Amino acid sequence: MEFLAAGEEDRGVRLDVFLSSRLGITRTFARKLVEEGNVRLLPEKKAKPGMKMVPGIRAEVTVPPPEALDLEPEEVPFGVVYEDDWLIVIDKPSGVVVHPAPGNRHGTLVHGLLHRFRSFGSFNNVLRPGIVHRLDASTSGLLVVAREQEILENLQNQFRLREVRKLYLALVHGRVKNASGRIEAPIGRSPSNRLRMAVVEDGKHAITDFRRLWVRDGYSFLECSIATGRTHQIRVHLSSMGHPIVGDVLYGADKKKAASAGRVFLHSWKLSFLHPKTGNRLFFRSCLPAALTGQLREILSTCPD
Repeated sequence: MEFLAAGEEDRGVRLDVFLSSRLGITRTFARKLVEEGNVRLLPEKKAKPGMKMVPGIRAEVTVPPPEALDLEPEEVPFGVVYEDDWLIVIDKPSGVVVHPAPGNRHGTLVHGLLHRFRSFGSFNNVLRPGIVHRLDASTSGLLVVAREQEILENLQNQFRLREVRKLYLALVHGRVKNASGRIEAPIGRSPSNRLRMAVVEDGKHAITDFRRLWVRDGYSFLECSIATGRTHQIRVHLSSMGHPIVGDVLYGADKKKAASAGRVFLHSWKLSFLHPKTGNRLFFRSCLPAALTGQLREILSTCPD
């Protein structure tokens, strides 16, 4: 049982925000505690997430014991680049879905993390890995996983403040004219195909920067960075400028060449962020998988500049 008293500095603050800041929990979990009857107010008053606090109100909060995530750990292939008591940096292979969802109930990265690592803290009162950001199933490379709620929130805040640096490598169809550039176009669900995202007028703000590394007949090799993290962002933006990523049939890549490629040529190769505990900036790099280097070797050896 936690006993919390509101002071003058809490006047007008929502109850769920008050609980979140005092207990160090997410606002979502604070709201859940209120809605499930785990918060009692003194003087007696019905607790509602949006009610405004006034000085003198006391809240008695019963936090139930953490629940285990209802997933069976499974052995899933992935590399570990770095780990400590607070976070893990993963090198994810193409083909591995990050999080369980309808149609992907088994074999996800979360299943694999539960199998390989047993020590995860409570996230919204569930013992599980803290997925900070995601990569598409077809995309390989680096991502960071938090082991505690505090670390998750710190890293997510770094993403919001654009303090995290992520670089991707992409091989695209066509000759990209500019040596570098920025694509700033809103992204939302495609009105014609619900499986696709698209550049749409009422979509979410999205920015992708690119640098051309080299061009060979019919192909361009790019380094991309994203200032926002929209679903399929790099894939949508590059396709919108007429240069779909090799292997990405969903966004207009050549189907015959995609079949031989076997995957989308998009790789998260550099990742940098401030360690939430030490404040030191960490730098990580993931080499291109053999399947992708093989494609580059074939292009460079057979196509003139």
